[in-house]
Amino acid sequence: MSEQGLRAVEVLAARCTDVVRSLTAEEWKMPSRCSGWSVQDLVAHTSSNFKAVADPASAPAEPPPIAEDLQALLVEQRRGWSAEQVAEELETYTEPALATFRAVQEEPAASSPLTMSELGTYPLHMLADAFAFDMWCHLHIDLLAPTGPVQREVPAPEDEVLRPGIGWMLAGLPQMCPSVSKVLDRPLALHLTGPGGGQWTLQPGEPLLVVTEGSSPEAAATATSSAVDFVLWGTTRVPWRDVVTIDGDSAYAARVLDEINIV
Repeated sequence: MSEQGLRAVEVLAARCTDVVRSLTAEEWKMPSRCSGWSVQDLVAHTSSNFKAVADPASAPAEPPPIAEDLQALLVEQRRGWSAEQVAEELETYTEPALATFRAVQEEPAASSPLTMSELGTYPLHMLADAFAFDMWCHLHIDLLAPTGPVQREVPAPEDEVLRPGIGWMLAGLPQMCPSVSKVLDRPLALHLTGPGGGQWTLQPGEPLLVVTEGSSPEAAATATSSAVDFVLWGTTRVPWRDVVTIDGDSAYAARVLDEINIV
């Protein structure tokens, strides 16, 4: 189950609410680290997702087939809102969304398949992990300094808060990045350091690669970065070449890493 993901979302939701309550009129209008979105758009992204979880009937009747297009649509629907309306939606739907995440940790719901557009199909209990990733990424990277525009004192990255998001990225990689499986013909080890880190191996599979825990002695190469940086380069926010070191067959590792773009 994803109790760790649930706990991470609870922490991140409280942290996000505290930051949103403190935003000034000028900060709401700032461009966020997320291309094309202001700080208000970024908060509206989170508030709209919480509402969609808490009240599925509120989602578009015919959503776009691409996940990012759906997220853009939900934000666009709120472009005429005031900052106060966006903040109110976030506060209104945070606890109902958390209640849903808690409920789907129990069987039979926990193992029910959840298809997330082109991103793949996952057991429903992993929805908490998906939100742990999304919230950590948008809050700590796209909103808050040093990579985002808003200066606030927040805790340094914690393993228990970041690790579920890293787990989601690795669980989603095979389905979200099918082109990786086309170039992965030998194992590739991934070593992530610091909070949220660990060792994994991308193993060739049919039709899609398999991610296993631990570093395989048969790996053709090992790619190493911090877990925090993995969120950045794994989502192509920064080029992987800026933050990843490679031991072993660097040309092969580069071909694989070039195909990774986790949503």
